[in-house]
Amino acid sequence: MSMLMTGKVIRYDELRGYGFVAPDSGDEDVFLHVNDLTFDKRLLAAGVQVQFTTEEGPRGLKASDVTLLDRGTQEVPARAERGPSVRHGDHDVLTAQDLREEITEVLLLGAPMLTGQQIVEIRQGFIALALSHGWVSD
Repeated sequence: MSMLMTGKVIRYDELRGYGFVAPDSGDEDVFLHVNDLTFDKRLLAAGVQVQFTTEEGPRGLKASDVTLLDRGTQEVPARAERGPSVRHGDHDVLTAQDLREEITEVLLLGAPMLTGQQIVEIRQGFIALALSHGWVSD
């Protein structure tokens, strides 16, 4: 069943033509492909606010009929968007959201053939492990 949603583009790889949208509802990130845009692809970048319909694709949940709502603050480096990390002893402790973003980057660069659903499941496993060991803060 498809659902109309809004969200913010959190990652977009212009060369590969795909990225991810963080729904405003707080649900898991949704895969985004350039072929599903209803606007000029040159306007798509991290930070852009979009409206989209979710569909169950052959490789997991994906956005379709993506329309531009607000250009937002585009191309802000990921580190600049983060809050302060927590000091714990001799090292910084990432927040769960910071770790989620780091894992996404590593998976997209290191294993681009993964589906959006696979990335979501891998991230959930790592976050649960890190939280259970106290490696990240909530």
